[in-house]
Amino acid sequence: MAGSGSSGSQTDTVQAAAPPDGGTAAAPDGGGRRRRSVLRRVAVLVLVLLVLCVPPWWTLFAAGAQWPGPVFVAGTVLLAAWLVSFPFLMVAGHRSARNDRAARVADTSLGVVWVLFTWSVLGGLADLVLGGLDVGGVDRARAVAVAVAAVSAGLLGWGHYEAMRVPRVKRLDVLLPRLGAGLDGTRVVLLADTHYGPIDRAAWSARVAGAVNALDPDVVVHAGDIADGTAAQRREQSAPLGAIRSRLARVYVTGNHEYGSEAQGWLDRMAELGWEPLHNRHLVVERGGDALVLAGVDDVTAESSGLDGHRADLTAALVGADPDRPVLLVAHQPKYVPQAAAAGIDLQLSGHTHGGQIWPFNFLVRIDQPVVHGLSRHGERTQLYTSRGTGFWGPPFRVFAPSEITVLTLRSPAASGAN
Repeated sequence: MAGSGSSGSQTDTVQAAAPPDGGTAAAPDGGGRRRRSVLRRVAVLVLVLLVLCVPPWWTLFAAGAQWPGPVFVAGTVLLAAWLVSFPFLMVAGHRSARNDRAARVADTSLGVVWVLFTWSVLGGLADLVLGGLDVGGVDRARAVAVAVAAVSAGLLGWGHYEAMRVPRVKRLDVLLPRLGAGLDGTRVVLLADTHYGPIDRAAWSARVAGAVNALDPDVVVHAGDIADGTAAQRREQSAPLGAIRSRLARVYVTGNHEYGSEAQGWLDRMAELGWEPLHNRHLVVERGGDALVLAGVDDVTAESSGLDGHRADLTAALVGADPDRPVLLVAHQPKYVPQAAAAGIDLQLSGHTHGGQIWPFNFLVRIDQPVVHGLSRHGERTQLYTSRGTGFWGPPFRVFAPSEITVLTLRSPAASGAN
């Protein structure tokens, strides 16, 4: 999910002529446009919340289940209370004040409602089909409501476990035609989207660091969205990253969430922990007489953040790089791959998508990104690996989108030919 900030759209400004007395005249309709814009945003928000709330209310409480009056009233009041309170909890939890308690309530409840919405829609469809087949009789609606509640509760319990566990290790070989034989077998460990945030996961972070070290990596990459909050706010949770070891390099790029959380502070923090921030720059690693360029760019949202010197600039990142050497590019969002392919990048590593995190959100992610997860090819030379992410954003659930620590073993055709 993209971080907050400028959308990149341009707003026309109205310049009024100065009045004869030398005073300043305000744009005649500026206040009205702002009010209309705010009203439109509020209307969209209310519509979205209603869309999320109505199917669970209907399927669980109102669609002929004929629950006792107190059950119907309690369910209706609970959903209405969430609809009204959720926007205020989100603002309190995720704006500048960052009240972590409010954020935890807002994020968790959003995940619960999303799962209830999904399975209530599916339950409602099942109810229609069964009704058309004249199956279930008068108890059908109540049975569907119970089934939806049970499935949702089971998925939320399992999804919370999946979100909070140390990610499973995913391994794959990636053949890079331009990779020299000396670098064959190079192990690149990819982390992304740790999202240190309102839930204190310092102990989880330490276990992740231990899991990475057990993989004996040559290169460790953090592909951005390190946290929700500033480096000072999430200092304890990020500290274990300093214990991660690698033979050749540890590199990091900013994600979109850093640009709502003092991005420069995170670049400084990662440098303090011994990582190389690839802030539109590259470094070269060598082994066995062969070299690999490790380049990185800022997130695509960086330019709209207003921070001087922050934007995705692949040209700057590759200045001085030998064009005959293979390039591994770290760019937070998969959607940067057209630029990578145009530049002849060999392999781009990204995160951002979380694999959808909570099914079926992956279908919405696919509208914005070319890939949701896995290895893909783009153009003649460029390959893209998109991680499902190591942590989670917001709702502490992962449903049908497991987290991962990825080990990519780079393979050279020259070495394969020699064998």
